[in-house]
Amino acid sequence: MKQLKNVRMKIINTYKFVAFLITASVIIASCTKEMSEVRLEPTLSTSQTLNIRSDSATVIGFVIADGDGFTEKGVCYNTAASPTIENNKVVYSDDEPTAIFNVVLSGLDYATLYYARAYATGTSETIYGEEVTFTTLPVVPFLTTAAITDITGNAATGGGNVTGSGGADVTARGICFGTNENPTINDSKTTDGDGIGEFISSLSGLEGNTTYYVRSYAVNSAGTGYGSEISFTTLVDLPTVTTTTVTDITKTSAVSGGEVTKDGGVEVTARGLVWSTTTDPTILDNIIDGETGLGIFTSNLTGLEKFTTYFIRAFATNIAGTAYGANTEFKTLADILTWNLPGDYVEASYPADAGLGNWSPDRSPQVISTITESDKLEGYVNMANAANEWKFATQMDWSGPNYGTDGAGNLDPNAAENIVSNAGYYKINASATDMTFTVVATTWGIIGDATALGWGDQTNMTYDPTAQTFSLAAHLTAGGFFKFRGTSDWSVNYGSDAADGTLGAGAGNIPVDVEADYSITLDLSHPNEYTYSANRWGLIGDAQGSWDDDTDMTWDAVNNVFTTTLDLVSSGSFKFRANDDWAVNYGGDLNGLSAGGDNITIESDGSYTVTFDPWGLTATVTKN
Repeated sequence: MKQLKNVRMKIINTYKFVAFLITASVIIASCTKEMSEVRLEPTLSTSQTLNIRSDSATVIGFVIADGDGFTEKGVCYNTAASPTIENNKVVYSDDEPTAIFNVVLSGLDYATLYYARAYATGTSETIYGEEVTFTTLPVVPFLTTAAITDITGNAATGGGNVTGSGGADVTARGICFGTNENPTINDSKTTDGDGIGEFISSLSGLEGNTTYYVRSYAVNSAGTGYGSEISFTTLVDLPTVTTTTVTDITKTSAVSGGEVTKDGGVEVTARGLVWSTTTDPTILDNIIDGETGLGIFTSNLTGLEKFTTYFIRAFATNIAGTAYGANTEFKTLADILTWNLPGDYVEASYPADAGLGNWSPDRSPQVISTITESDKLEGYVNMANAANEWKFATQMDWSGPNYGTDGAGNLDPNAAENIVSNAGYYKINASATDMTFTVVATTWGIIGDATALGWGDQTNMTYDPTAQTFSLAAHLTAGGFFKFRGTSDWSVNYGSDAADGTLGAGAGNIPVDVEADYSITLDLSHPNEYTYSANRWGLIGDAQGSWDDDTDMTWDAVNNVFTTTLDLVSSGSFKFRANDDWAVNYGGDLNGLSAGGDNITIESDGSYTVTFDPWGLTATVTKN
């Protein structure tokens, strides 16, 4: 519509020019007695090009004045400037007399610049309109499809050759393929660069024993061109099988299995699970048959050894061979006993959100045996009442056996009396073989030459019944050592051979490398898995200097917080960090800090006093 509007405007302007010529001629004629009639010189205009395509275009001509008349009119064109009728021309063939005439130029080359002029031939001469230029549109690229080689059960190699760009940049090329004829880029495809020339394509993820159809493709601004179609058939492939996650693990059994998702193009004649105590088992090891064909199968492993590591893989077999799923490792359970300690002390001694209750075996603290001594049970229990009654329950209910005491430290299933203990934090041990037990009251603290009291006495810790941990802030000296002690006679003490936060009975002394104030926490709430932490604290961040160096904090024994006074800038931020290392750091809301939380900011520059409670995970930032 815009093009037609432009044509109309040009015609209107031409009519105005013609009107001017006629008026001038009339005036001249009125002044010349010899002139009997007025004839204008023949005049022609090439006004517009329309509907430009890759092989055609429409050129519009306009006869302004035809003089003595034209015997032929049309459009001439060429790939060089100033075309004439000696080059290429299209004659306007409509018999209806009209000033405007449209001529369609066809058979043009794609993406080519053309020059065109309207022409009109009279009795004595040929006249031409002004010259216009236009460029035909590009076409899709030209290419061939290469033969398929290196065919396997799931892959092959192909490619193609882009022999012509079609007059525009080739922006993508490759091969498209599928199991139906005439695949397009909407099917599976490879992407193998751009431009003209040869390319190689790798096809993967194919199905075995399957016929595929392949065409090369190339893309430019005109669209997508395709090479000729070829087909090939993959070889028989190995099946595809996955290994199911191991579940229902016991001391001597487990459940797994697998799923055969692809048969490789032929029948799966065997499937199942292989297992061994060495990695990557095969069908030469232990086999559990899972029948044949595609689908899910379940395998029950039985007769296993206690507390032993096993490796399993699902397998599937066809005429191409045997395929395996992922190698999966699991360990059977150890011969570990768990006894419950129900009593009237539980609700008074443990937090409400712990889900524990009085005289409920399934909601009671526990003692558990170890892997190396499966009949020796141990655990720590807090008893807050002045007098606490309790029993051993070997099941999660009262189905028994349940044990009281005979008064001499022996477990008695027929005892009418409950075991009674005063208030305290107890280390409880029981022997399922000897049927004996001990209840040892403990008072926990740290002791060693790194502490203020040395090896002569311990610095006691405070028990938090909500966190179920012991805690202490203490100044420790570099080069010294410490341990955790529960009884003054050293019969109950813990150290750490690796100094890695885990504890062992009577294990090595814990070294101190840096002199500082430390927050020390002891956790005995998980039977036989006792842990500790000893952290010195600091601020780090560009609000206090940089993210490379900490400002150390010291213990404020009056307010029971770590503290420091320092200059902070509002353009930066900071966090709390333990031991000059990012393994333990806190940020976020000052009223509820979180591990790895957001950086903390301030509103204005100045001197600040900052406090931090590593147990309550709260902090204050006060401008001085």
